[in-house]
Amino acid sequence: MRLIRPGDVAVFTLAALTCGLVVWACWTQSPARSLSIRQGGTLWREVSLLHNARYTVPGPLGDTVVRVKDGRARIESDPSPRQYCVGQGWLTHAGQSAICLPNATSITLEGARAYDSLSF
Repeated sequence: MRLIRPGDVAVFTLAALTCGLVVWACWTQSPARSLSIRQGGTLWREVSLLHNARYTVPGPLGDTVVRVKDGRARIESDPSPRQYCVGQGWLTHAGQSAICLPNATSITLEGARAYDSLSF
């Protein structure tokens, strides 16, 4: 008596392909379209990622410099003592963000994004 029949192989193959498609669809990231710069919890400016630019955002500790280049963004300098937001580096995908808590400044890349634990 055979334990695995031809129909079983077809069902297992279809299930594996379906799982692979779901994983690919849920974990692919889309490129960002714009950048939201927030200061003190309010929107300071929303800018396009198509144009290279440098923005100086005033904050309680001093100025934070945000740089946009080649469709990506980063916090270039900040007066915060530990520089965690500067160390975050270049952000490229929608939903990514860098936050400078002591200076109350944050940047977030906007665009169509996949669901994750933050947006769910």
